[in-house]
Amino acid sequence: MRTTKLLILTCTISLNTVFAKEKIENDPDFPLLEGPYLGQKPPGLIPEVFAPGIVSLKGRNEGAVSFSPELDEIYFSANKKGENSAVYFSKKENKQWTNLKKANFTKGKRIAETDPFVSISGERIYFVDDNDKIWYVNRLEDSWGDAIQLDSPINDDLVFHPIEAKNGDLYYFNVSKMKLYYAPNKNGEFPEVQEVEIEFGFHGFISPSQDFLVVDARNKNNDNDLYVYFKKQDGTWTKPIDLGNEVNSNFHDSVPRITPDGKYLFFTRTTEEDDKFIYWVSTRVIENLRPK
Repeated sequence: MRTTKLLILTCTISLNTVFAKEKIENDPDFPLLEGPYLGQKPPGLIPEVFAPGIVSLKGRNEGAVSFSPELDEIYFSANKKGENSAVYFSKKENKQWTNLKKANFTKGKRIAETDPFVSISGERIYFVDDNDKIWYVNRLEDSWGDAIQLDSPINDDLVFHPIEAKNGDLYYFNVSKMKLYYAPNKNGEFPEVQEVEIEFGFHGFISPSQDFLVVDARNKNNDNDLYVYFKKQDGTWTKPIDLGNEVNSNFHDSVPRITPDGKYLFFTRTTEEDDKFIYWVSTRVIENLRPK
C-alpha cells in the first residue's frame, strides 16, 4: 500500500511539473484582456510602449505589428537574442484575447518567419522567410492554409516587409537594390515590379488609398527615424517629412505600421538595453503634417 501511495504521489508530482512547465512556456500568467488592441489604453500624440510585459518583453526584439480588419486578431514578429524570428499571434475568443502563440505558418519548412501583414480583406497573411522571400497563407474556415512562396518577379531579389494597399498592390523593400518597390495587382498576381520614386526609405507602410507613405531611414546620427511622404495631385511624392522629436527618439525608430481603422501608428524602438519594443501613437501625428 505504501509503495502504491508513493507511486501515485510521484506520478502526481511529475504531472504537476509537466503542467507547470507548460504554463510557463505557453501561458506565463497571461492576463485577462478585453476590448480592442489587446485591451490597452490608447495613446495620444506621445508614443507609448504597447502592451508592456505582454507583447513588449525584456530580452526580446519585436516589430511588424499587423491587425486583422475587424481588429480581432494581432500578428507580430519577435525573437529573443540569438534566436530566429517567429510570428506570434492572439485573437479574440468570447470577447477575450487568447494567449500569445507562435503561428508557424511553414510548419518548420523555414527556420524563421517575420514581417507578417494581414491583407485588407483579412483573407491572406503575407510574411517573409529566412531567405528574404515573401510567402503567404490563405484563410480557411478557422485556420490558415499551407504556406506558399509568392510566384512573382518580386522574389527574384532579396526582399522584406510586404504591405498591401486597398487595391491589392503590394509594396515591399528590395534588399538587393536597397530601394522601396511595389508590384501592381493584376487579377491577384504580381507580374511586374516598379520602384517607388522617393528620396529614401527602408521599411515602408503605404496607406490603403496610397495617398501617404511612412518609412524609416537613417539620420545624421546613424539612428533610424520615421518620415512621411504625401502623394501630390500629379502622382509624385512630396519631400520626406520628419515625424518630429515627439515621435522620433535618440534610439532606432523603425518598422512603421498603421492599424486598419487608421487610428494608430505602430513602430519598433530600440531601448537602452538594446531590446526592441513595440510603441504606438495616434496617427494625428501624421495628419498634422499633411500639406494644406
